Amino acid sequence: VLTAALLAASPALGAGGEGHLENHEFSFDGMFGAYDQGELQRGYKVYKEVCAACHSLKYVAFRDLADLGYDEAQVKALAAEWQVPGIDPNTGEANLRPGLPTDYFPSPYPNNVAAAAANNNAIPPDLSLMAKARGDGTNYIYSLLTGYGPIPAELKADFPDFDTPTGLYFNQYFPNLNLAMAPPITSDGQVTYADGTEATVDQMSKDVAAFMTWTAEPTLVKRKQTGWPVLGFLLFA
Repeated sequence: VLTAALLAASPALGAGGEGHLENHEFSFDGMFGAYDQGELQRGYKVYKEVCAACHSLKYVAFRDLADLGYDEAQVKALAAEWQVPGIDPNTGEANLRPGLPTDYFPSPYPNNVAAAAANNNAIPPDLSLMAKARGDGTNYIYSLLTGYGPIPAELKADFPDFDTPTGLYFNQYFPNLNLAMAPPITSDGQVTYADGTEATVDQMSKDVAAFMTWTAEPTLVKRKQTGWPVLGFLLFA
C-alpha cells in the first residue's frame, strides 16, 4: 500500500491533492475558444490506429464525425472502415459487417472477461467521457500519454522500497504511479497525418487529447456561444 507521502510525490495528485499536470494550450481553451477541426481529425486518426485496439467509444456514433469537418460521403467511408456486430439476414446468426453512420463505435472486446484476459486482468476503460471523468481532463490525458519512463532517481532515494511490478508501467502522472496500460504512443511517426503535420509523440498525444475532449463535450463551442447572449440578457435584466 502506498503511503500518503508517496502519493503526494505523484504530479497527478500533488502534495495538496490538487495535482500538477503538463499544461498545453488548446484551441478550445478560454471563453472564446473553439475546436480546431484539423486537430480533431488528427486525434481521430491516433485513436483509430493506436487507442482503438484496447479502448471503446461506446457513446459516440460514426455520424458524429461530421462535427470534425467530414462530409456525408466521407462519414460513410470512415464508418465502413470499421467492423460492427450484425445479424446475417439469411441465417439469423451473429456476424460482423461494415459500419454505417448510424452505428456507434464498436468495442474491441466481446465482453469484460475477454478484455481483462487480454490486458493483465485490467479492463481498459471506455474513452467517450474520459476528459470529463478526470480533473483537468484534457491535460490529464496529454500528461498521462507523455508521462511514461523510468522511476526517477530522487523518488527511489526517498522511497527505496517503491518499485514497478512486472506487468505494470511507471507513469509519473498516474495517481499511484504504476499503470497497467503499456505506453500506447511510443515513437515519432507512429501514425501518418494526411495534412503533413509531423507526428511526434508530443503532437500525437496533444491531438488525441483534443479528440477525447470533443467526444466528452461535443457541444462545448455551442455552449460557449450560447452563454454570451444569455449573460448579456441577464445583465440587461
